[in-house]
Amino acid sequence: MQHGLINPADTLERQNEKLIKIVTTLMRRVEKGVDASGVAYAQFQRAVLLEDEVRSRTHDLERALDLLNESNARLARANAEAETARVNLANALETVQEGFALFDAEDVLVMCNSRFGLHMRDIHPQLQPGLRFEDYVRMVSTSRYLDLPEGQASPEWAANRMERHKDRHVAFNVRMAGDCWLQVSEHRTPDGGTVILQTDITDMVLLERQERERLLDGQAQLIRATLEHLNQGICIFDDQNRLIGWNQRAGELLTIAARQFQLGISFGALYKLIRSKVSFSRKHDVRRIEDWVQVGANRPPLSFEIVIGRDRVLAVFAQQMPDKGFVISFTDVSAERLAVRAISEVNETLEQRVAERTLELEAALAEAERANASKSRFVAAASHDLLQPLSAAKLFVASLESELADPELASPELAERAAKANNALMSAENILNALLDISKLDSGRAALHEGPVALDDLLGPLRDELKPLAEKKGLAFRMVSTGAVVISDASYLRRILQNLISNAIRYTARGKVLVGVRSRMGRLFIEVWDTGPGIPAHEQGKIFQEFQRLNATVSAADGMGLGLAIVERACRLLDHPLHLKSEVGKGTCFSVELPPSSVVPKAAPSDGLILLGKEKRLSLEHHIVLLIENDEGLRSAITLTLEKWGVDVLPCANEGEAVAVLQELDIAPDAIIADYQLDHGLMGTDVVLRLRERYGKVPTCIISANRSPLLAEKCLRLGASLHHKPLNPLELREFLEDAVSR
Repeated sequence: MQHGLINPADTLERQNEKLIKIVTTLMRRVEKGVDASGVAYAQFQRAVLLEDEVRSRTHDLERALDLLNESNARLARANAEAETARVNLANALETVQEGFALFDAEDVLVMCNSRFGLHMRDIHPQLQPGLRFEDYVRMVSTSRYLDLPEGQASPEWAANRMERHKDRHVAFNVRMAGDCWLQVSEHRTPDGGTVILQTDITDMVLLERQERERLLDGQAQLIRATLEHLNQGICIFDDQNRLIGWNQRAGELLTIAARQFQLGISFGALYKLIRSKVSFSRKHDVRRIEDWVQVGANRPPLSFEIVIGRDRVLAVFAQQMPDKGFVISFTDVSAERLAVRAISEVNETLEQRVAERTLELEAALAEAERANASKSRFVAAASHDLLQPLSAAKLFVASLESELADPELASPELAERAAKANNALMSAENILNALLDISKLDSGRAALHEGPVALDDLLGPLRDELKPLAEKKGLAFRMVSTGAVVISDASYLRRILQNLISNAIRYTARGKVLVGVRSRMGRLFIEVWDTGPGIPAHEQGKIFQEFQRLNATVSAADGMGLGLAIVERACRLLDHPLHLKSEVGKGTCFSVELPPSSVVPKAAPSDGLILLGKEKRLSLEHHIVLLIENDEGLRSAITLTLEKWGVDVLPCANEGEAVAVLQELDIAPDAIIADYQLDHGLMGTDVVLRLRERYGKVPTCIISANRSPLLAEKCLRLGASLHHKPLNPLELREFLEDAVSR
């Protein structure tokens, strides 16, 4: 706001000056009393008010002047401090022994000390603030004091220097005129600027050179001493093919006097001297060494032999060095060549002896193979012959047990004896089966039928079969189900798992048995864990041998130590690695490693297969069964067993008797039970085929001690059940019930 003649835009000094002038004028007019009517008094009052305002403005002006003076004082102190800091910084930089320069983020030189660029006197005066970095590099590259690397021009050096400037940290050495060396290090500041340090390292380089020369002298002496202690003769030539080093052994081997080895002598002259004293094992080697030396570069290693006198043979080896020189070594191989000649002289005798020994070994091997085959045939035949009466004994005992089950016919003591007899027969059967399996695995006659196998299809029946045995011993038994499918032979894999789980139950007194499947690194592992006594590490290799049982408390009825022998052989045959982890007092884990399969196995046909564990018991009375069994004892036992079930049995020893009986009675049987191996080489399967041509597809059961997969496949194609000896009465009855229910 403007008060009359006062302009607020004026400075305080100007406003104060105007107010003083107004007050003076008004006071003068009041004193004169020109206006007597009171106007003078009003003007006086106005003058008083103006005076108050002037006083207030004056006070404000004085306060503003004080603030201005204080600010000026602080500014002066700050300028003084900045100047002092600048001087101190400049002094500090001058005390630094290295050359120092600071470029800002725009690559413009801000400051540098007097030592920066001092080694380049031609450009040193031009290194002033405001210089751009690229101009600085160009000036350095063209300085006559810069010793450029060999073969590099100034523009190329400058381009390389600018390229390195892009890095945040750079360090390199530069050679200056007069054999001086600078180490240049470059670092980025936080604001994007660049600090350059130039350090004179001439003394360090000279010291390093002296040390290197001292080391080279020491190395030369060491090399000289080493050459003199070598058993080989050594000659060293430079890139001009001049002799620059040799040892005394070279003269001894070549029978050349020491005075004839002269420093700087050409290879040609020395070679001419050597040729007069030696002969070459192969004539073309004379030219090979000459051509090799003349090539001059990229020479491959060369080796040949020379002969001195009658018996001395030297092996010569020539090799190029990195500096295009070469080294030739001479090794005395006379003893080796003499030994070779001696060996060649007796070689014919040795070959004859080796041939004779080979024939003896081949005969021994053939004899061993015949013995092994004979053993396998014996075991197979013995097992088959033993299984025949064993089957009969089992059936007779089963018949006896059924009669003794009636308390009116026999005492509990007789029933107990019959049960023990049956257990003994079961143990004998298990041992014979194990021996038969081992015989087949050892002989290599075991036929494999590998394909996709669903593990649940194997583990489920094994759980139902073995869980009651574990619970009978008071063990917790758990089998984790899985949907995994593997590549294996279902029959052998089942036998492996059955033996491992049975062993775990047999040797575990308390605790639990766990069976599960684990996946690791693209492989599947079926693991069987138990809380048994464990197996000491030093005895873990024994358990896979026949008739080895580490737990002496286990009775012979529990087996003769053949289960793991079968497991080990079967796993080896299937190429399924078998792993064992055990800790004494805590338990054992057996695991079988299997390859996974992405193919889902097809369901096996149920035609002709027996379903074990059926609860139904159909009446078999008045059903006709044709029995063809060449062993009289087994035939009588089967007949007795079937007749107790009410079956009308037609027992026959061969196909002729069977045909004659059926024709005489003029009937067709309800079922056929036939032995696989009959007299005169006849096969029961062939007899059944011929009988079916007359009487239709009669339900058939083939009984045999042969456990080969080939027989199983043959029975499957025939649509016949296969029962292995010794026969299980329960399975036999289930077959008949299934046959008569069709």
